[in-house]
Amino acid sequence: MLRLWKAIARTLCAAALVAAGLAAPAAPAADAAVDLPRWAWAVVGGGSTPTVSYQFGTWASGLTAQATSGDLGQVLVRFPQFGAAAGGVAHVTAISSSPDWCQVQDQWPSDADLIVAVQCHRYGVGAMVTPRFSMTFGYSGKYARPIPSQSLGYVRWDGSAVATQFNSSAPTAVNTVTPGTSPGLWRVTLPGLGSAGLAGSIQVTAVDPAVPARCKMGGWSATTAAQNITVRCYDAAGAPLNTGWNLTYQRESAVVWTPLAPYSEFAYTFDNAPDTGTPYLPTPYPVSYNSVPGGLDIRGAGSGLRQVAFGDINAGYAGMGNVQVTAFGYGAEFCNLYGLWTRSTSLVLSLHACYDGATRIARPAMVSYVTRPS
Repeated sequence: MLRLWKAIARTLCAAALVAAGLAAPAAPAADAAVDLPRWAWAVVGGGSTPTVSYQFGTWASGLTAQATSGDLGQVLVRFPQFGAAAGGVAHVTAISSSPDWCQVQDQWPSDADLIVAVQCHRYGVGAMVTPRFSMTFGYSGKYARPIPSQSLGYVRWDGSAVATQFNSSAPTAVNTVTPGTSPGLWRVTLPGLGSAGLAGSIQVTAVDPAVPARCKMGGWSATTAAQNITVRCYDAAGAPLNTGWNLTYQRESAVVWTPLAPYSEFAYTFDNAPDTGTPYLPTPYPVSYNSVPGGLDIRGAGSGLRQVAFGDINAGYAGMGNVQVTAFGYGAEFCNLYGLWTRSTSLVLSLHACYDGATRIARPAMVSYVTRPS
């Protein structure tokens, strides 16, 4: 049934692209002979072209990401020249002051380009009339060893098996997924990316072409041999759901695969004490990181609202970078961005909210920021 729905989703989305004039012309895939890493990000509002200052991609100069509306709440995002990178992973976070979330439905190459279908929902209502979301896409390309302290791994679970995976520790390293004994629960093991205690950050996004789904980090432990991560997924009403998902683990690395500095500046943190109203830096300290020496902190910003301040990052780059948020915990709570992040010459401020059903409530969450260097 899942395969059937994927086929239907591809057909309908491709038809919508053709109707909107966004289907790529027949052409050989860019860099088809050279399997290069590719990464991109964008802020998308409905079916309009993503704002240039909020998007970036490793495509040829002059090209941009494009978007078109599909069904209600659905947006089809086209990344130019990314057709050969279909084995990468996308993450999406709704941008809204309401209890909204977004999921990936599917992704597929369209000649030289890559299409990612995104669907957004409002809790207790249904598909969003005007979806708005922040999005990243990362593909590792051929194995490239990072600088010694950097680690990155990703997994795309298609609902029954690992569809694609990457592990920066070695070209032969294999990430594994073990389904739990109850619905909506998986254990992910990333060998070779271990740490002596919790370190790094994680993003999780639901992938389902047929039904509303949302996923989160449900648990996390580490040994020196591996990162061990629990993924939990739920349906629109908050019941556990077997579905697909994308997961990315980063440590002293951007959430999108940039093999070596200085291709990006980035920061991440884990708001693991969300009842703390005054500014604080989470412990253990390796769960927070800023690639520039500007520091960061988290503080309360109103009922169920949390503000993250990334210091001295993005100071010389004209673009706005990208923020992703993933909820952490054992229940069906979820998080989104309460609005667009803001930037000054010395600070990036990001505001996020978490929800228990339709009620805004403080809950743990992981926040990741990436931008271009100055």
